[in-house]
Parts: sequence; structure tokens; C-alpha cells
Amino acid sequence: MDRQTTVELFRERLQAVIAVTGLNLSSFARKVGLDRSTLSQILSPSTSRLPRVETLTAIAQSEQVSIDWLVGLSQEGGLRADIIHEVEIQHGGTSPSDEYISEWQTEAMGYKIRSVPTTLPDLLKTREVIQYEYQPAAIATPEQRHEKSLESLDYIRKPETDTEICTPIQSLESLAEGVGVWRGLSPKQRRRQLRHMRTLVEELYPTLRWFLYDGLNRYSVPMTIFGPKRAAIYLGQMYMVLNGREQIEALKNHFDDLIRAAVVQPPDVPAVLARLHASLR
Repeated sequence: MDRQTTVELFRERLQAVIAVTGLNLSSFARKVGLDRSTLSQILSPSTSRLPRVETLTAIAQSEQVSIDWLVGLSQEGGLRADIIHEVEIQHGGTSPSDEYISEWQTEAMGYKIRSVPTTLPDLLKTREVIQYEYQPAAIATPEQRHEKSLESLDYIRKPETDTEICTPIQSLESLAEGVGVWRGLSPKQRRRQLRHMRTLVEELYPTLRWFLYDGLNRYSVPMTIFGPKRAAIYLGQMYMVLNGREQIEALKNHFDDLIRAAVVQPPDVPAVLARLHASLR
């Protein structure tokens, strides 16, 4: 393997190790004896090299995996066998909003679904924002993504559903400011998106409850917990699907920690959206 492939495989395997623990980045960093900032840098897609041997050793010893497995030199010495049989890898699209989600939602009907989206909840996005965000994707068209978002919206409108979403408040602020992934959207498009989200969250509450946490104090990988059935962690064009009770419970505890740390509660989200909308000129 070339260096970049090795680095990407290491990052995927480290994400899988962290996900199985159910810990956030800060807690995992403390567990293995690293700084939170060091761990964040290691996981950053912009990182083009492996961490130091001392760091690899600390992770391997703490989580009982081999260094060779972490860096892709071996298929042996990975996650423990008692966890592996409860973990599946499903290849999906370019975001957690494809056919798997619809299937898993249907199976979890009547149970609470908890979700941490990649950016903002797809089901709350306008057609033009989905068009903008997914146009570069080669696996699914923006039209297909929009259809999936409408399916999710129809699902949440059913009276027997119960959905909680957690996102960093910085995701909304970045949209309003037009920075990061949203820098290509015009102020008019961003205003429409904020107004659209406000309308939907007011309509769907309390069936849909959206919590905003401070991304400086908490971190989460994109994931969805489908009641007691399964949990799916989005790793980038693939999902790590956890079926074991203990692993699902660990992720539920992680999600509950995000809720406890929320700086904006669901009834107050419309006011935040209104404030951000008013800030756009």
C-alpha cells in the first residue's frame, strides 16, 4: 500500500476502535494517555502521515489490538472476537441518508431513533441545499438524496415515531456565516435554508427533538441509533453497524452525554434559527 492508503486505513480502523468503546474523543484520549488535540489531529482527513510509534503503541496496548492491524499490515490482531461478530461493515453512499437508513428506520418503528448527522439533518434541508451539497457525489444524484430526505420526513411525521438529533451549534453558525462547506451558498440560499428548518422543527416538535451542543466541548462521529435494534456509525462511504446490546448501549450513553451537554434545548431551536436568519443581510 502507498502511504496515503495506509494513513486512510489507519484512520478508519482507529475510528472503529473508538466507536466500539462508546467514548467521545476527550474520554478516549484520556484513556490511552493522549491529548485531545493530538487525537483530533490524527483523525483529521488532512493528516498525511501516521502518528509516532509511541502513540501507536499507547493505542494498541490500551485497546488490545496490534500495531500491524492498526496500520493495515495485518488482518490479525484486530478488535476482539467477541465484538467482531457483532459488527458489520455496510458500504453506503456519500452520506448517511441512503437506502440502509430507510430500511433500518422501518425496522425500528415504535422505538426512539437517535442521530448525529454529518453536517445538518438531511430531512431538514431544502432541495437547493441538497443539490449544492451532493452535486459532486458520484454514487447518488442530488435528486435521489432529496427523495431520501423526503422519505425520512414522511417517516418522522408518523405519530408512532420518536426522533432525537444532536448537532454542534457551530454547524448552524457556519451555515449562517457561509463558511466551511457552506461557502458556496449565497446569503439568499442560506436564509431560505434557515427559514425552512425553523418551519419544520416547529411543525415536528415534540416528535422530533433537536439538541444543539457546543462542538468545542463535545465531539461525536456521525451515527444513528435505531432503538435496541442496531447502531450505524458513518465512516465515509460505509457504515460500521453494531448489533450487540452492549455496544448499542454504549453509544446510547454517548448520545445521552451530548444531550446533557446541550447548550440549546429543542423548544429553543426555532429562536436560534430566527436569530441566525436575522443576522444575514
